[in-house]
Amino acid sequence: SSRRGCACARDPSPKGCLMFTGIIEDVGTVRDIDDRGESMRLRIDSPIIDGADHGDSVSVNGVCLTVAGHDDAGFVADVMLETLNRTSLRGLTPGSRVNLERAARVDGRLGGHIVQGHIDGTARVSSINVSDDWIVMTFATPTDVERYLVEKGSVAVDGVSLTVASVNEGEFSVSLIPTTLSETTLGDRNVSDDVNIEVDVIAKYVEKLVKS
Repeated sequence: SSRRGCACARDPSPKGCLMFTGIIEDVGTVRDIDDRGESMRLRIDSPIIDGADHGDSVSVNGVCLTVAGHDDAGFVADVMLETLNRTSLRGLTPGSRVNLERAARVDGRLGGHIVQGHIDGTARVSSINVSDDWIVMTFATPTDVERYLVEKGSVAVDGVSLTVASVNEGEFSVSLIPTTLSETTLGDRNVSDDVNIEVDVIAKYVEKLVKS
């Protein structure tokens, strides 16, 4: 159904004008996957569903999905072919852990940065360097994404709001503190794993304005 206007003024957690912040609320577990070829239905267990309704949006590893149903344990969401082709969700299996965030309330704090849940592409983990207090994770950068990444700028990796530590030709890196590693799925990542990347939408608007 179409939604006219914006519900922000009436509802502090609207369905019509969505945004995420990249601050992960919970790590859920994929209970079941119904692979329908050109689409997929995910069943995800997580207490994040408390207070959520049918039609609400949830970021799953950075991908904005719609709650199609829920029970006491979790929720169901459908993934269309376009999303399967552009993201790493096709690689999920029962038991996979996923980063979850509900759409931001307009009366809340923006703890991370503006994240839309619209994935720009996937990147592959190329190296992981471990130190005593943090790790530096480096990703091979998709060609059409690289121009939007700047040192100290923002990027969402599997839905997690992060600061770009460095940008080199064909790759970028982020520094991950123990809290991020323990409270998101980034602590599970290994070299050669694929992750979902969403660049800062402000960079896209700047590019369009400059071109025009």
